[in-house]
Amino acid sequence: MSPKKKAKKASKTTGFSDFEKQAVRDRAKELKAEQKMNNDRAAGEKAILDRIATMPEPDRSMAKRVHQIVTETAPELMPKTWYSMPAYAKGDGKAVVFFQDAKKFEARYATLGFNDSAMLDDGDMWATAFALKKLGPAEEAKIRALVKKAAG
Repeated sequence: MSPKKKAKKASKTTGFSDFEKQAVRDRAKELKAEQKMNNDRAAGEKAILDRIATMPEPDRSMAKRVHQIVTETAPELMPKTWYSMPAYAKGDGKAVVFFQDAKKFEARYATLGFNDSAMLDDGDMWATAFALKKLGPAEEAKIRALVKKAAG
């Protein structure tokens, strides 16, 4: 095999996946938008609702409900998108809570995740992400408790 063909083959097996490339493009757009928004709650809210509107069911309904729960439980968190996911940040602008729809990474379920700044510490091991297939009263109560702790 010629060196040129080897290089082409190697480029197909290394580097970023299509999902990762799209995530980088999305994040670059978000960073530019954040600079323009300058902690504008209405703009962050619009960005989240626009993103939720693109989700297929049942993720769309769950994302709407998660959005409502987070904004009611921790109104001090700033709504924004983070790698094209609905997210909520503390005053420093870093995302604390995020919702990842199943379609984003062709997963079986949506994910509610928390970054390390959420301080969900519980001993030497604790969960920072939760699979969501549907939301009922028990799941909503758990989300409220986690968000309250994360907003700290």
